[in-house]
Amino acid sequence: MTKKRILVIGSSNTDMTAKTHSLPRPGETVLGGVFTMGAGGKGANQAVAAQRLGGDVQFICKVGRDMFGDNAVAQYKAEGLDVSGVLRSSLPSGVALIYVDDSAENCIVVASGANGDLSEADIDASREAIAHCGILLLQLEIPIPSVLKAAKMAHEAGAMVVLNPAPACPLPEELFRYVDLFIPNETELSTFSGLPVTDAAQARQAAAAMQSKGVGKIIVTMGSRGALICDGGPEVFVPAHKVKAVDTTAAGDTFCGALCVAISEGKSLKEATEFATAASALTVQKMGAQNSIPFRKDINI
Repeated sequence: MTKKRILVIGSSNTDMTAKTHSLPRPGETVLGGVFTMGAGGKGANQAVAAQRLGGDVQFICKVGRDMFGDNAVAQYKAEGLDVSGVLRSSLPSGVALIYVDDSAENCIVVASGANGDLSEADIDASREAIAHCGILLLQLEIPIPSVLKAAKMAHEAGAMVVLNPAPACPLPEELFRYVDLFIPNETELSTFSGLPVTDAAQARQAAAAMQSKGVGKIIVTMGSRGALICDGGPEVFVPAHKVKAVDTTAAGDTFCGALCVAISEGKSLKEATEFATAASALTVQKMGAQNSIPFRKDINI
């Protein structure tokens, strides 16, 4: 089977995670439990997920000339990712401080560092990789002008452009015209559509509003409920697997990476969403970001 090559352009962070009974309020000090440190960043998480789940994946990011950057690149190589397009910055590598409570909810502070240095000139330098990919997967932890430029280049080259609009931030309307598949959660969909999204009916209305802006197909991830597919035909809802969640970190990233793998193998959007839902269900049952991402052999679907 010939797979479409997946190119992920995005962030690389070192995640420092502390488990706590409750998330701290402003001015509050909370005594924590287990501390872990591992590789993260939405771009890196999605690239690793796609690689582990069977994709042909190249990852382009920007890291510092420091031990965090060295360790990250070494780990990506060990995962089997094509890192020939990874760039170096004079800024420190990105880090994320993550707190997870007993209900598996989290709050995250990201110091972007080198991620914020991934420029439009760097995207130009990555033109060949973009021209030869079948699927381009993007997020919003790198500068938005760079996201826009990469999406436009991939669109013009005939690649499928997939955007996970997280973390939500103001976006140029032009970007939506280049997006073939939009994967927001309920909060992000509400932010970009300007409409409330608390249930499937409202999600359908908000998805229609985004499609009027030029976005192609949309999959709305709805946490423990599942995912809603809006592709121009009758909406399809794929329920989530019922599992005991211990940490939701990287669940959405695993979903996006898994979805792109299934699409690259020629699966339908419903089949791809079912595969991605199964993968993300495994992710929430383990602590950490990349530590929790499953392998293809783990997916019973």
